[in-house]
Amino acid sequence: MSVLPPGWTTRRPTLDDVPQILGLVHASDIAAVGEPDFSADEVRQELTGPNTDIDRDCWLAFDADGEIAGWAYPQNPTGGARDFVEVYVWPERGVPAQRPLLDLIMGRMAERAAELGHDVYTVRAGAIPNETTYIEALTAAGFTFLKQHARMRMTLDGVSPEVPEPPAGVTIRPVRPDDDGEMRRFHAVIEEAFLDSDHPSMAYEDWRRQFGSGPFDEWFVAEADGEVAGVLQSTEPDDDANEGWVRFLAVLRPYRKRGLGEALLRRAFAVYAGKGRPLAGLGVDMANPTEAARLYRKVGMSPLYRANVYQTTVTAAGS
Repeated sequence: MSVLPPGWTTRRPTLDDVPQILGLVHASDIAAVGEPDFSADEVRQELTGPNTDIDRDCWLAFDADGEIAGWAYPQNPTGGARDFVEVYVWPERGVPAQRPLLDLIMGRMAERAAELGHDVYTVRAGAIPNETTYIEALTAAGFTFLKQHARMRMTLDGVSPEVPEPPAGVTIRPVRPDDDGEMRRFHAVIEEAFLDSDHPSMAYEDWRRQFGSGPFDEWFVAEADGEVAGVLQSTEPDDDANEGWVRFLAVLRPYRKRGLGEALLRRAFAVYAGKGRPLAGLGVDMANPTEAARLYRKVGMSPLYRANVYQTTVTAAGS
């Protein structure tokens, strides 16, 4: 197991550490992709998310001067047989904490597998291609390259807030958040549409707990042939960029190639623009069999950066 340099320490984070952690993450983001891509609320969410125990699953590292140098935490909100580990370090000066933090969190993976009831547990991690030191650490820990994601973005300059006309026979409207049946159908469309990808399935109750506050005026339903055929779910923008964010865009297989995905996106962009948001963004799996990246380019989005995804497996503790 890798060890920290003399005088360096680790401890568990608390919510009082959020400002320090955010500074660390912003420094790391700027070094990797040129701009910060995280908010204080997101830090809190990661520390307190489903199946994350801040006192057992998360670590902070500090250098000999007591300055924050690194942060490690897991992500498995569904409790399924797949986890995602994140290790952030301060550019350059925090690198000595990288492997020790990775070792600590990987040491928890076998325990988490057992606690969540999985004999074999898949663990993933992400790295920007220029983060060569981290990629070397992941490789040494047994991770291998799996695929690539892209962070897409477009400016909303010139986008009209007027509701765009959908394709013939298609209706695009906001979701009805007080209609439990409709909300269940909204969730079911996401689950069904992503069956041909490696999207981790999430039970309806868990999905509502995670996204129960909307913003529902930015969630849209596409109806075709009298059926809910597609949906778009947004999440609140971060504190600084005020960027409209598409969390899920899902169109059922029988209704693809009919313009529903594009119509849902353009409706969302119009609403974002009407709220004065300067940008729209989303993340896309470049291995997605629906070739979603082609649609995003068509509507004017382009990759802000790409991130590699790496994977390994562990056996549950006690197995």
